[in-house]
Amino acid sequence: MMNSRATFGRDLHLDLTGPGGLRASLMAALRAAVRSGRLAPGTRLPSSRSLATDLGIARNTVADAYAELVAEGWLSARQGSGTRVAWGCSPGNRRGDPQPAGVPGRPLPASGTTAVARRATGRAAGPRHRAAAPRFDLTPGTPDVASFPRTAWLAAARRALSAAPSEAFGYGTAAGRPELRTVLADYLARARGVRADPERIIVCAGFMQGLGLLCRALHEAEAEAGDGGDPHTNARIAVESYGLAIHRDVITRAGLGTVPLPVDEHGADAARLASLDGVRAALLTPAHQFPTGVPLHPDRRAAAVNWARATGGYILEDDYDGEFRYDRQPVGALQGLDPDHVVYLGTASKSLAPALRLAWMVVPDRLIDRVLAVKATGEWQSGSLDQLTLAEFIHCGGYDRHLRGMRQRYRRRRDQLIAALAERAPHVEGTGIAAGLHMVLRLPPGTEQSTVRAAERAGLALEGLSWFRHGGTDTEGAPFDGLVVAYGTPPDHAFTGALEALLRVLP
Repeated sequence: MMNSRATFGRDLHLDLTGPGGLRASLMAALRAAVRSGRLAPGTRLPSSRSLATDLGIARNTVADAYAELVAEGWLSARQGSGTRVAWGCSPGNRRGDPQPAGVPGRPLPASGTTAVARRATGRAAGPRHRAAAPRFDLTPGTPDVASFPRTAWLAAARRALSAAPSEAFGYGTAAGRPELRTVLADYLARARGVRADPERIIVCAGFMQGLGLLCRALHEAEAEAGDGGDPHTNARIAVESYGLAIHRDVITRAGLGTVPLPVDEHGADAARLASLDGVRAALLTPAHQFPTGVPLHPDRRAAAVNWARATGGYILEDDYDGEFRYDRQPVGALQGLDPDHVVYLGTASKSLAPALRLAWMVVPDRLIDRVLAVKATGEWQSGSLDQLTLAEFIHCGGYDRHLRGMRQRYRRRRDQLIAALAERAPHVEGTGIAAGLHMVLRLPPGTEQSTVRAAERAGLALEGLSWFRHGGTDTEGAPFDGLVVAYGTPPDHAFTGALEALLRVLP
């Protein structure tokens, strides 16, 4: 039992686009990850079976690549210990190269020792408050909280509490616990391709607090620059034309305006940024646009980064469900392209539970002091003990194991929904299905609102696609009628009933 638990796979983001065959591309990607410091000495790699499954390649290809890298001295392999980055491999950073996450060459102590142990609201459970609780809830925003790993979390909490230094019981700092920031730097580099060190990570009490801090910092910077004037014309943040209104409210409460970027099958039209006046930043969901579910096209990823470089602006990358992908290779974080102009925002609200009030930002050097100053003015902070527990949970491998289990569970639900639609509502197309916790159902024209009302009468909570549309969006690319269906929200025992209720109200 302990053996199978110890060898369960860990997430690892790799780009296999190099020259040569798959084995050569995989070896090159692993060497590059070690050289850059994304994979520090001693880091345990996924099993050959797990990595082959994630990458969609043969297990023998991975095993052969591992064996050759062991022979070359990049990796080490021992019976019962798995495959790890060799201790003799230090990041070969030349002047100007990105610095590795964490401290190269220094392993985290074993689970239970001192190094690890020593959303104002989050994302709303549903986009609007309802008078009575529905029988079934398919609104996006919340994972299956009944699947929270209570036993594993409690064990991590005990280890973290036992080894916590005395100063951890004080008020804490604006940046958050160093133990959590250290393991996050390693995890984000390994799993999402983020380039970070612990000093550039800020722990927040949910994504919305992080967004609010960034907006207030940008507004203060704008005021100090002396531009003044109407914030809706002089200082704005570009947002996707489909998204959460509550996020737009956070931006406007900070004194900034919003301007919509059109969204189509390639994601947000980032090329439009160059033609917008007074835009200081753009809030994007590059890995999995919310709610349409499409990834940002590579050309548009490049356009967004080029705009930020040319103007000195920022891309605010909301990676709200980047860990959940099913039928495609994972889309790495946009931040990896330019850490000086992209702020990465992640959260435990989808991967674990919103109740933890834990999120994080990786902030460029030129902005981090201003954001920390804003957070130190009395902003609510996440509890230190929860931060230490999450640090231990990630370090011991519990977080990776939980994510893999939830991916399998959510994929089964998604497949069940797709099969039911094909059998009983073949005229309804599901889109955005390769990743995430929801999909968009494309309805016949003119049926969205009547379907939402019928669902409400049937005790089923649903949201129409139009609810997420920015009020300032023009009629270009006329929107279609649709439903945003969150198959990740209901607990297992309620999903079949929720699916049946959905099928009954579809037009």
